[in-house]
Amino acid sequence: QVQLVQSGGGLVQAGGSLRLSCAASGITLNDWTVVWFRQAPGKSREGVSGITDSGDSRWYEDSVKGRFMISRDKAKNTVSLHMNNLKPEDTAVYYCAASYYGGSYTDPSPGEFTYWGQGTQVTVSS
Repeated sequence: QVQLVQSGGGLVQAGGSLRLSCAASGITLNDWTVVWFRQAPGKSREGVSGITDSGDSRWYEDSVKGRFMISRDKAKNTVSLHMNNLKPEDTAVYYCAASYYGGSYTDPSPGEFTYWGQGTQVTVSS
């Protein structure tokens, strides 16, 4: 059984930092493209950062460039999202998602991703 289990997130003041982690079981996450999506109330799910299976290439949505960093820990079979200088508009439920074929890490569409984490609330207060 494949599972992506997320940890991290929570409540932070504007300007603060949080780290989200996505740990996989049942698959070798290093073989999969991984994207972090987020969904704010009343909005559609959007990709914010992606990383290729090799880890050589990363993508960031414009609004998070320079503030978020995605990384892999191959030994731990995890992908993390380090979020710095958080803003109230970053408030959303964040999801990690994995795709083996077809999922773009630069223009991700939720339907292209096979496995999903359970979602983690990130709330940034002003």
